[in-house]
Amino acid sequence: MQLTSIFFSGLLAASAAASPTATIDKRAQTWCDSFGSLQTNGYTVYHNNWGSGTATSGRQCTTFDKVNTGNSFVWSTEWSWTGGQGQVKSYANVALEKVHKKLSQIKSIPSKWTWRYTGTNMISNVSYDLWLAPSTTAKNQYEIMVWVGAYGGAGPISETGSSTLATPTLLGSKWKLYKGLNDGVIVYSFVAEKNIGNFEGDLNEFYKYLTSNQGLSKELYVTSLQAGTEPFEGELPNDL
Repeated sequence: MQLTSIFFSGLLAASAAASPTATIDKRAQTWCDSFGSLQTNGYTVYHNNWGSGTATSGRQCTTFDKVNTGNSFVWSTEWSWTGGQGQVKSYANVALEKVHKKLSQIKSIPSKWTWRYTGTNMISNVSYDLWLAPSTTAKNQYEIMVWVGAYGGAGPISETGSSTLATPTLLGSKWKLYKGLNDGVIVYSFVAEKNIGNFEGDLNEFYKYLTSNQGLSKELYVTSLQAGTEPFEGELPNDL
């Protein structure tokens, strides 16, 4: 999977051009163990095989290539997982953490994300993971997932199985909204009707939909914003 992200530039402000060329960090690095991370330009790149214990076999490597001006991160991941049906094995991602802003204080969260996915018998998603807590020191209470890609019948956490709460149109695309519970955290998942390999839009629109239509409080704090991929099973070669 090849991923080039331009998102959350500055403090929830404007994003940069789609394909900048000026590289401001060249610390290329690859991780193939269970966990690895690199902090740069106020963000963290994560190799996070948190669910690998549910697999009968497999491995995953994540490579951070570079970050360009405008906080455009270029990175990739490759994986092969078998067993543990329906269980997520990892979430390789780029994250902006310790945001600590109330929803009522946020005007916009512009984001651009260009990604490409090729593999065999893949069950996986490509998703933003946006977290909310009642205070800056409290544990996360809500997880907001925005699935811009889904493969092999992958589905989100849902308290009702396959049924949806709503089918809103946001940022020019139609989404299916699901709700579920994961280890005490309430999860809302927006799943795009069609994969969006070139995503661009204001992520705050998803928050605003939930406060207007699902009763989320605007006094909740955004804690972290992530963009990455969750594999369940299959094989994904690195195409860089």
